[in-house]
Amino acid sequence: MILVRPDQSILEAVRVIDKGALRLALVTDAAEHLLGVVTDGDVRRALLKRVDMKEPVMTIMNISPTFARPADSRERILAMMHAKRIEHVPIVDDEGRMMGLETMHNLSVPAPRDNWVVLMAGGLGSRLAPLTDVIPKPLLKVGSKPILEVILESFISHGFHRFFLSVNYRREMIKEYFGDGSAWGVEIVYLEENGRLGTAGSLSLFPEKPTQPFFVMNGDLLTRINFNHVLNFHLEHQSRATLCVRKVEQTVPYGVVRLDAHRLVTIEEKPVQEYFVNAGIYLLDPEVLPLIPPNQYFDMPTLFQAIIKQGETTAAFPFLDYWMDIGRMGDFRQACRDYPEVFAA
Repeated sequence: MILVRPDQSILEAVRVIDKGALRLALVTDAAEHLLGVVTDGDVRRALLKRVDMKEPVMTIMNISPTFARPADSRERILAMMHAKRIEHVPIVDDEGRMMGLETMHNLSVPAPRDNWVVLMAGGLGSRLAPLTDVIPKPLLKVGSKPILEVILESFISHGFHRFFLSVNYRREMIKEYFGDGSAWGVEIVYLEENGRLGTAGSLSLFPEKPTQPFFVMNGDLLTRINFNHVLNFHLEHQSRATLCVRKVEQTVPYGVVRLDAHRLVTIEEKPVQEYFVNAGIYLLDPEVLPLIPPNQYFDMPTLFQAIIKQGETTAAFPFLDYWMDIGRMGDFRQACRDYPEVFAA
């Protein structure tokens, strides 16, 4: 990464900028906390002001740079870049440490990602009957496209191209629609369940073992999460299994009373409770696969509990981007209303 220390000279920063070919350098402390940004424009202005190039770079750096968080969506970062007319945005964690650098070019043309993506598309969708009596839930349309196609194209937009679809209920309809993936320029392989295997059980059907961390996502979710940021977060924290969690706010429609024995302490009118829920998006290392019994019902919470029991590192990736779990008819109708604004080009 194009990092310099604040006490390094402007001339040393110029060498870093020239070597990195991105026209900027990120100024950090020894623990890689972001302190500022210096661009080739900052250097030019310093030259015009006849600033000595031996001066420390902190004398010309921007001490209030624009930055993003790992949970920020691709669309949000692009909007930030366009609004501020910049081509680079550092990604920092909650403590201000550098986690990466997004560029306009990379966001517009994502680099290919060889990590596998498993989409769970075998459920009955019984809560969406009668719609799912004749069509599997992943093929229900929101806007002009099936739910599963929206998910597929979202991963493709982030550079992923190797997909596994776990199918069971009305599998032939899904296989006929998506085929081998060539219509989208990707590879699709099917994991065919002969019984209900849960949200993790079908991973025992892999034809070969993956060599890199792989995504698993429920096939009835709509989200604008940045999958590359999830992957970077997973690698940064050296996690065996990462669970994406969505922050949810819920208003209690009553005045909530807190008591100390019989004594009234407080009354809080319609308080808002905040909590994180399982978003149905997971990133797993290949090493966890032996924990999954072959051809048996096995769900993701059980897998995570087994990983934790072994003392392995797990992580939670919180995000605030759009997310809708289409489990009920009301959710489906809401997703159809949201689609034109959130997903349509």
